[in-house]
Amino acid sequence: MCMTMTGNGRRRSSSTLSLIRTAAAIGSACLLAGCGVLPGATGGSREPLTVMTWAPENTRATNMPGMPAMGQAYARWINARGGINGRELRVLTCNAGNEPAAAAACARRAVQEGVVAVVGSYSRNGRAFMPPLEAAGIPYIGGYGLTDDEFRSPVSYPVNGGQAALMAGNGIQLADACDRVSLVRPDSITGADLPLILNSGLAQGHHRTAADIPAADDAGEYTEEARQSRKRVGDEGGCVTAALGEHTANFFDSFRRLPPDGRDVKVSSVLGSVDQPLVDRTGGANGPFEGAYITGWYPEAGDERWDAMKRVIREHAFADNRIDPADAGVQTTWIAYNVLTAVVESLGDEEVTSGRIGQALDRGVRVDTGGLTPPLRWRYEDMLGTPDLPRIVNHQVTFQVVRKGRLVAQTDGFVDVGPTLRKAAAL
Repeated sequence: MCMTMTGNGRRRSSSTLSLIRTAAAIGSACLLAGCGVLPGATGGSREPLTVMTWAPENTRATNMPGMPAMGQAYARWINARGGINGRELRVLTCNAGNEPAAAAACARRAVQEGVVAVVGSYSRNGRAFMPPLEAAGIPYIGGYGLTDDEFRSPVSYPVNGGQAALMAGNGIQLADACDRVSLVRPDSITGADLPLILNSGLAQGHHRTAADIPAADDAGEYTEEARQSRKRVGDEGGCVTAALGEHTANFFDSFRRLPPDGRDVKVSSVLGSVDQPLVDRTGGANGPFEGAYITGWYPEAGDERWDAMKRVIREHAFADNRIDPADAGVQTTWIAYNVLTAVVESLGDEEVTSGRIGQALDRGVRVDTGGLTPPLRWRYEDMLGTPDLPRIVNHQVTFQVVRKGRLVAQTDGFVDVGPTLRKAAAL
């Protein structure tokens, strides 16, 4: 067997030299093709980023399947562009149900899978899912904003003002339009706070308090609640507002089936309970929501500021009918993933971990959402700081109205409900 000498006097067989030449050839070909290099080598490839998005699916109450689907579409889009700062984005999804056990199971799975963040998710069970995330130091970025825990936990970074901001804004919106107001809201711990917040908004317009009508949030019909709500708004200029999530449609279906009594009662709600898909399904301009007052977090769905999201859905969702660009959950998820991207890009070549993402957010990474929200930042001084909801950083809402079957802006720009929320907290 032929032997050759190495620089230090040792000998290598011809078979060994053959292996070296093969490895060199593979390395050269990989460099020409743009492959990642071996771990430990100079300029090594970056580790993929694994995140999770959860939401309830196939439940009897509110379902938000478009949120995990939007996260997956975002990943396909960003990975087609080379990933986030050269890192592949991997999105895990989980059915959080509408019960604490399912939400907690999703959180535990996020910890087990080593995700660097939970992004754009929906659950009403904050007390179940937040403790596992807190224990593991996993940031919760851009949750839907349903629970107080999302505005209290040190690992939560909300992109909107949650139900509180919507209800405060709804009160301000209705103060100028209605003589009396009835509020139909969930008969739950979370729902019990809504009348106080709505009334704070009404008081800003020197309006009397609303009639409070608790209701089940998973009922098939609401005839009795509809009857009470109409009765208690008086004879003229009354408004009925409802915030029952997915079952708001059931309530207003019962409301419009009430026998006519000669009164013209206006209806109202908040985005997430009523949106453009619901208006379309219930008859558009000829349905029960024509003329309805709607308070939202973001610009109306037809605003050009949503064009980038719509393009991603069109090109990367592959006709996934779970994703509707007019759905508030889909919109929140889009914004949340843009926050994630901005934070990871701010880390540059640093290793991306859940801890470093949290540190970057706490130290003041500023995220421009293209006008879909005010610029977002989560420093201590950026937070609203009320005792119940200290971590709200975006306390802006929009006023919309249904005209000719379309949700359109009632007023230009955003309305700041921060002072109203502070007054509600002081009561």
